[in-house]
Amino acid sequence: MKILHTSDWHLGRSLYGRKRYNEFTEFLDWLSDTIEQKNIDVLLVAGDIFDSNTPGNRAQELYYRFLCKVANSCCRHIVVIAGNHDSPSFLNAPKQLLRALNVYVVGSIMASAEDEVIILHNNNNEPEAIICAVPYLRDKDIRTAQAGESITDKNTQLLQGLKKHYADVCAIAQQKQQEFELEHNLSAIPVIAMGHLFTAGGKTVDGDGVRELYVGSLAHVGSDVFPESVAYAALGHLHVAQTVGDCEHIRYSGSPIPMGYGEAKQQKKVMLVEFHHKTAHIEEYPVPCFQLLERIEGSLETIEEKIAQLKNSNDPLTQSAWLEIIYTGSTIVPDLNSRLEQSLENSVMEIRRIQNKQLTHQIIANINKNDTLDDLSEHDVFQRCLNGAGVPLEDQQELLQSYNEIVNLLHEEDSNAQ
Repeated sequence: MKILHTSDWHLGRSLYGRKRYNEFTEFLDWLSDTIEQKNIDVLLVAGDIFDSNTPGNRAQELYYRFLCKVANSCCRHIVVIAGNHDSPSFLNAPKQLLRALNVYVVGSIMASAEDEVIILHNNNNEPEAIICAVPYLRDKDIRTAQAGESITDKNTQLLQGLKKHYADVCAIAQQKQQEFELEHNLSAIPVIAMGHLFTAGGKTVDGDGVRELYVGSLAHVGSDVFPESVAYAALGHLHVAQTVGDCEHIRYSGSPIPMGYGEAKQQKKVMLVEFHHKTAHIEEYPVPCFQLLERIEGSLETIEEKIAQLKNSNDPLTQSAWLEIIYTGSTIVPDLNSRLEQSLENSVMEIRRIQNKQLTHQIIANINKNDTLDDLSEHDVFQRCLNGAGVPLEDQQELLQSYNEIVNLLHEEDSNAQ
């Protein structure tokens, strides 16, 4: 049995106002072709299918067209779980219809842990895999708020709730595995866990848009959340492909395209997993670059030289790069934007962002005045409000924690729920 593990597509995401639908289309076409070429039996999508819980029509079209195409290929099963960016009710709405295409969708925590255990069958209608399809677990799903509790108490309860839920689901899967072995003499049925969560020690990069899922980092789980019965764990949320600790069989596939310039130099990947009995053989399979993101930093002369090199390249991908310019020269260039635009004449490259970093205090002050909301996160805005109001540093921590809790609750609101 061959499995392909991917996650964090973020369909509908923009880059500084530039829509990326062409990029998403090319990726999904490549993914469906790869499934055919590699004879993939099962596709696992570990959350954050969409970038927003109210995806636009074009993002929805890409998603459903892809599912229909793959469902009619060699791939026998598709399992999709929700991430923290997804609307549970939106993903769940067509689940019964998609079930007819052998697409299993788990958009939210189920009433019974057993409902998150999915048995996949082969062409002979024999069980071939047991999937623990655990979606992103929201705070309210796994913890009961109590009056007067501290941040530490909340984190402790969150961690306990996460571990208990995975323990319950995996225990049911292990029980079914044992039943198949004893009653049907099927001894090679692997248990595969799915999840969308932040693990302890997980790697992130600046500008990747990965949110803290809960208030504070104490609720980051370790590899011990997955019992020994789990042959492979397909995780989503972190955009860098990586293992959890030293466990080769517990993996993040990472995002398939760079979500920002901080990810631009990464080799994006999907995970190809082939099972022999209950042992997973894992191959990191590279995803090609569909849209080059290029960050150029330095003096005006350095930036213009680099742009000229890109324009003269024989690579069509390089010639159509999207640029982030970081000007670090010590002199003031009042017409910086227009000069950079002139340097792009007779090319199809685009400048998506210009950061004008000067060395004098005067210019630094001007930069702060010229910041836009695109340059700041909601946390940056609140921190500036605290500093502007003269709140003492010793009082800021508690206010920041309370604010972060409110922001997390807002992100978790499902605007599609009735």
